[in-house]
Amino acid sequence: MMKTLIEAAAIIIPLIFAIVFHEVAHGWMARALGDPTAQEQRRLSLNPLRHVDPFGTIILPGALHLAGLPVFGWAKPVPVNYSRLRNPKRDMALVGAAGPAINFVFAVLTAVIVGVTLRALGPAGMPGPVLAFAMMTLINFITVNISLGLFNLLPLPPFDGSRILRGLLPWPAARLLDRIEPFGIIVFFAIFVILPQVWPSLHLADRVLLPPVQWAGHQLDALITLIAGPQPV
Repeated sequence: MMKTLIEAAAIIIPLIFAIVFHEVAHGWMARALGDPTAQEQRRLSLNPLRHVDPFGTIILPGALHLAGLPVFGWAKPVPVNYSRLRNPKRDMALVGAAGPAINFVFAVLTAVIVGVTLRALGPAGMPGPVLAFAMMTLINFITVNISLGLFNLLPLPPFDGSRILRGLLPWPAARLLDRIEPFGIIVFFAIFVILPQVWPSLHLADRVLLPPVQWAGHQLDALITLIAGPQPV
């Protein structure tokens, strides 16, 4: 029982912080580009209680992680007022990109921390229970940040990739995305959840989401190994 609780904590903690930082990064970028709405509503806080959605932040990502699927989820959206941005079309793309960007930065920084810790332990080092839990949490933090960042780059409303795409497209195509957005999450579940149940050969999560997540994970594993030196990771 205790082992299960420890493993659950090592998953839930990084999930919460990865999603919270992702959302707050949107607010930070919006403020830098002229929209202080998130700050005015006290949503730039790193206090998880201000952002956590019980299902989207904890239950769903945790279930996906335990099932070995790419992790995604959501927190309470940080408010952004398009009209207060200095250049709404361009700036909303930058606001959208800020969330995945912070996830990738944290994934790399955490890989460096893991590598340095392993190097300090040395080949024969045996971490105590506290350090072992911390390392498990950090490794999960890498995986969660990679998965969350890449998943949110899907160019499908309401995910961040659609915000970025909207900023790059000409206005007629951008307005088409705006019309699709209210139905985006329904389209996502139809394509990535329902369709594979009907036609297993069309399991797009495995074909579209997993390969880039695995590739990025291998690159960060290589970085950890490089920093840690000649010892098993």
